[in-house]
Amino acid sequence: MSFKAALGFFASLAITALLSTGMARAEPVKLVGFGDSLMAGYQLPAADAFPVKLEAALRAKGHEVEIANAGVSGDTTSGGLARLDWSIPDGTQGVILELGANDALRGIAPEETEKNLDAMLTRLKERGIAVLLAGMLAPPNMGADYAERFNGIYGRLSEKHGVPLYPFFLDGVVTKANLQIEDGMHPNPAGVDVMVQSILPTVETFLKSIKAGE
Repeated sequence: MSFKAALGFFASLAITALLSTGMARAEPVKLVGFGDSLMAGYQLPAADAFPVKLEAALRAKGHEVEIANAGVSGDTTSGGLARLDWSIPDGTQGVILELGANDALRGIAPEETEKNLDAMLTRLKERGIAVLLAGMLAPPNMGADYAERFNGIYGRLSEKHGVPLYPFFLDGVVTKANLQIEDGMHPNPAGVDVMVQSILPTVETFLKSIKAGE
């Protein structure tokens, strides 16, 4: 092989290697939004569901990410624990875990809710999947005692498992009728937009931590 031909050959190899590296870097981070109707997009078009709009907002900011919607309307922490493994496929790098609202609405003992969430966090850690825990607050009609027992769940679990916490998933939407559908509990498309913008900085930091651990 001539010197010129050899030079061309190695240049081609170098270009191929650079392209391969670029393609590898472009591989999206795979997240799953795991939760109840607030995650699923209750009574909303699929395009207005929280995971879809969050993915779009992250991509608009230059993040290569895919977010699967594993929200199930009406799901409790008990139901979430039962379906955790088959709802979150292998290859998932991070989970936004949002459950507990239906537990509070049904008056389920906060200790049971905490136990279920604890088990989910433990299982995801065993699988090597990072978690962003999205908190919930008990509705006022449940009383002060219930609220005190329920509202501290998420902070305790965040500290115990060393996972980031977004304190209140419905921040900026709760009690605002113009951001809710007719039931007064679930966000409308404008409400989902508010939720996405509120949580966006936290999710960006979460993504950075996942990439740093690769």
